[in-house]
Amino acid sequence: MTHSLIIAAIAVAASTSSLADDAPRSCSVESLTGLYVFSATGYIIVGGVAQPKAIVEMIRFNGDGTLTVPAATRSINGVIGTSPPGGAGAYTLEPDCKGTLAFTGGPSFDIFASPKGDDLWMIQTNANNVLQGNVTRASR
Repeated sequence: MTHSLIIAAIAVAASTSSLADDAPRSCSVESLTGLYVFSATGYIIVGGVAQPKAIVEMIRFNGDGTLTVPAATRSINGVIGTSPPGGAGAYTLEPDCKGTLAFTGGPSFDIFASPKGDDLWMIQTNANNVLQGNVTRASR
């Protein structure tokens, strides 16, 4: 009998742990912490003509609603440019894991984060831009 109770207790503990791992998690600005890599493609509309646009960028989320950009390379209609380190910005993240991101003096995005904050998806919200991409945590 004691053996059966021990097995039952282990089964209950294992199923409770599994349910806790599957439970929805709440997001906040603290969910995004560390160095991430942003990769995106799309278009910028100039004079009614769509020009291809791509960017790969490192973003450091500080866990407090602020961010910095250590490095970025972009291509707009085949013209390559790099951004010097030191760019900055701000972000929000609501409990439903949706938020906004704005680079200081630059573009703005809607963001959608995974509950653990390891991945997010961004879409640019500035007029005449069609750009979306993925952001993946590289390190904490």
